[in-house]
Formats: sequence, C-alpha cells, structure tokens
Amino acid sequence: MEFTKMHGLGNSYIYINLFKEYLPEERLAETAVWLADPNRGIGSDGMILIGPSTSCAIKMRIFNNDGSEAKNCGNGLRCVAKYSYEHGLVHEKAFSIETLGGPVFATVEVDEEGRVGAVTINMGQPRLTRQAIPMIGEEDKPVVGEKLEAKGETVQVTAVSMGNPHAVMFVEQIEEAPVETLGPVIEKHFAFPDWVNAEWVEVVSETELHFRVWERGSGITQACGTGACAAVVASVLNGYAKQGVPITVHLLGGDLTIVWQENGDVLMRGPAEYICTGNVFL
Repeated sequence: MEFTKMHGLGNSYIYINLFKEYLPEERLAETAVWLADPNRGIGSDGMILIGPSTSCAIKMRIFNNDGSEAKNCGNGLRCVAKYSYEHGLVHEKAFSIETLGGPVFATVEVDEEGRVGAVTINMGQPRLTRQAIPMIGEEDKPVVGEKLEAKGETVQVTAVSMGNPHAVMFVEQIEEAPVETLGPVIEKHFAFPDWVNAEWVEVVSETELHFRVWERGSGITQACGTGACAAVVASVLNGYAKQGVPITVHLLGGDLTIVWQENGDVLMRGPAEYICTGNVFL
C-alpha cells in the first residue's frame, strides 16, 4: 500500500489515498495503530484517509494512534487540502471537505509552479452548548470558566466544540501548564462522555496566545488546529481577545493565524508539509 506522511506544524499523520488504495473497514483501527508505531510501523500521530464524498469535493477520516476515530483535525485538514489539490483530486482552489464533525471549506494558496503554500480552512461556527460539546450538566448553555475537579485540583474550563470537543484552561505561564499530569485526567473526565482535548493557553496580548495541548487519543502533540481555534474562541468568550481580529497562536510546532469572524465562522490559516512517501506491506 502506498502512503504519504505529512505534517502541519509537527502534527504528523500517515495519509492514504482511497482513490488508489483499499482498506477494509474492519482493519482501519488496527492499521492506524500499526502505522503510528515508530518501532514497528512508520511513526505518527495517527492515520488519515482521503477518499470520495457524496456531499463534498473530498472526504477525510481521522484515526488517532490508539485506533480511535476522531471527528475533526485542523492540521490534517490543511494537509488533505494540499494533497488533494497537488494530486489532482480537486481542481478548484476553494473546495469543501467532508468530516465526521461536519463539512468544512478549504482555500489553497498556489504558486506559479502549482505548489500549495499556506492553506486557509473555514472551520465553521463553534458549538458552545453542553449538548454540542458534549458535556454533562443540567443547563444547556455555554460553559465559560466553569470549575472542574481533576486529580485533587480545581481548574476552570471553557468548553468549545469545533466538530470535536475541547476544554480550554488559562495559565499565567505556558511553561507551567500541567499538560502531562492533568492532560490524561481531563481527557477522560466523567464530565465529558466522549472524552475531550485538553488545552492550556497563556494570553500574551489581545492578538497573541501561547498554546499547549493533550489530544484525545494521541496525548501530547506538536500542534492541534481545532484546539488553536477553540483557544481563540475561549479567549474571546473570557474577554481576553476580540471577535473579528486575527490572532497568532504559538504552538510547539509553529504558528497559526486564527480569526473568529463577526459572522460566527472561524478561519484558520497555516502551512502543510510533506515528509516522505513510500510503500508498506499489510
């Protein structure tokens, strides 16, 4: 089977083109685990499938390195957009991508040689109610700065869904964020029945954030595009930033530019890069 390994700010996945390759449904989870294993496979944060869609120009499915299927992946979306355009799977510079979390819209920036540089993804509108996250609780309203008990500590979370769930917390210094210790606890906290991505944010200014993440199903990663979007939304909801203003989010793997537009849509702009291509034997 032919594969392509790509990354968005260090968030790497193994990409399989289902227009050319075939993987049986019952083997998808185990294949993702094997491919992601750096010792027996290739090594990555998971596997992303690129295939035909009945409702959009292209379809992507995301599997974490533990075999669980994710609903959305911002860094993966940029890589899918770059791959799809450069491999002729789509022919327009603006096109739709189907995900489990709903359709999103990609715009690629192309140079004179037909190579894609930056990619902008319209992630749509954030979901803010408990039911949409999902998060347990009686009142179905936005969760902003709500106290949560985790491993004997009390943290304040703002919950945002960008097609997948996020719990955003603010810290004074990003280096002091307890990503490794509290990340896995919050990920599987009973308050989040589908688990959650845990993010910590340091507000540098109204237009600049530092960001760290513990991703649901993958652990600590270099970057999380949907998490960066959630961080910006949470910053606006908590009064640290303004809607309609581009915000630079500094992740371990690099920077993303996010703007929560006045119309409610969240735009994410950033790079997508190839690492290698090859063949694996299943």
